[in-house]
Amino acid sequence: MRICNITLVEITEALARECPSAMNAALGIFLAIMVGGGANAGPDGKEVPRVAFLGFEFINTSLEATARVEVERIRLLDDVLRQKLTASSRFEIVDIPPDTIKEIASGPTISNCNGCQRRFAQMVGANWAAWGTVQKVSNLILNINVYMEDAESGKMKFARSVDIRGNTDESWRRGLDYLLRNYLLREP
Repeated sequence: MRICNITLVEITEALARECPSAMNAALGIFLAIMVGGGANAGPDGKEVPRVAFLGFEFINTSLEATARVEVERIRLLDDVLRQKLTASSRFEIVDIPPDTIKEIASGPTISNCNGCQRRFAQMVGANWAAWGTVQKVSNLILNINVYMEDAESGKMKFARSVDIRGNTDESWRRGLDYLLRNYLLREP
């Protein structure tokens, strides 16, 4: 790239030759930005939490067997939550590597693991752990819960629940949308 007939390489070499301390400062700022010292700032410039979203869990307390479509709806809610948090620019969703996903799946449920969610969040470099549950009381009565916890202190940063009526894709999606829009992502 040419800037006023001088390449960036020529500028860098001149800066290093004429003013090494300025070059070191510029390099330090560049590295801090690249490593994350500003990479997770929201639109208002404030640092946003790095979130390890560990997924939704289905808790079936009804007398009916869990249907395949309900398992598929859990994946639907996983996708919706990730998309909404990312689109909000208030959170940075941290990728969870496949080996960690296998470890999570092989242990106790996230909602009942005595703090394992914080350990998993720390393993992937996140500040917060997030997870959710859908409890089915019957085909008519269900509730959706979302939790966010500080990975270091264990302090709960967000915990909300909404009741939904009806066991359909639409009711599940609307319930999660309502919870996010009116509680987690509500404008201040």
